[in-house]
Amino acid sequence: MNESSFIMATSPKSSSVAKTLQPFVCGGAAATCASVVIHPMDLAKVRMQLYGQLNPGKPVPGFTTVLGNLIQNDGFMSIYKGVDAAIGRQLVYGTARIGLHRSFSDKLVEWNHGQPINFLQKTLSGMASGSIAVCIGTPFDIALVRLQSDGMAEPKDRRNYKNVFDALFRTAKEEGVAALYKGLAPNVLRGMSMNVGMMACYDQAKEMVAALLNDPMTKGPSVPTQLGASAIAGFTAALFSLPFDLIKSRLMAQKPDPMTGVMPYKGVIDCSVQIFKKEGPMGFFSSFSAYYGRCAPHAMIILLSIESITNAYKNAFIRD
Repeated sequence: MNESSFIMATSPKSSSVAKTLQPFVCGGAAATCASVVIHPMDLAKVRMQLYGQLNPGKPVPGFTTVLGNLIQNDGFMSIYKGVDAAIGRQLVYGTARIGLHRSFSDKLVEWNHGQPINFLQKTLSGMASGSIAVCIGTPFDIALVRLQSDGMAEPKDRRNYKNVFDALFRTAKEEGVAALYKGLAPNVLRGMSMNVGMMACYDQAKEMVAALLNDPMTKGPSVPTQLGASAIAGFTAALFSLPFDLIKSRLMAQKPDPMTGVMPYKGVIDCSVQIFKKEGPMGFFSSFSAYYGRCAPHAMIILLSIESITNAYKNAFIRD
């Protein structure tokens, strides 16, 4: 970097912009890395969620069975089907979800004269940021679910998308732009509950775990504090959001009946009622093993890595 570039990078104006972008850049980077790592679990989760719809009355196979069958039938790389859509989704949704929550929380702390905010305020921040992020990122969610579920259909019924962009363009062309927002309502609920379960609960758990471990957090939370808080946040994120995630997956992946042209579900309420009637109350949690296996490490990777990514970002771009 030459002298003029260094001066520009460290000027008050550029430093102010870097501070504004910090939660978005760092949050998006952490979310994208986490999504790539746990993608096989996410793929297994979607297939387990759709299994009950395609095979009513049959027990849902475990995630190890789902992944094992995929590798055996289609090769190892089949468990990364749709990873391009997952990356695109996190670059949009993950960046907005984490960045907005941190921005909202920081503003609330500022309004509270620098004092920590209470759990209700953290919850409201998580709900607001989660719902906004979902509205932005739902098209990529549609593409991701369809790419992951396409292999479950009969060969003649498969959409055979080439990649995430093919899925987006073909969905809009063949079904209309509105089809890119199928399942938006449960997706918003899922995003709100996920953000409360992950981000708000992490912020709260971090304070509780730090108190138990006598961690002063003067230079940020210690590693044991981060591990304990992120483990709690992974569980609450999965528990709060799974029913909405299940409904979202069913609505996003549904196709019209080839004979009647009627969709399996009319909407969120109809989907919920049908799941309850055909699969029972536990049908909403039928893929909990895979979902927790996806949510817990995903949350932990994000929450553990974001502290390091943020510190590196500050050292590189922010000069106080």
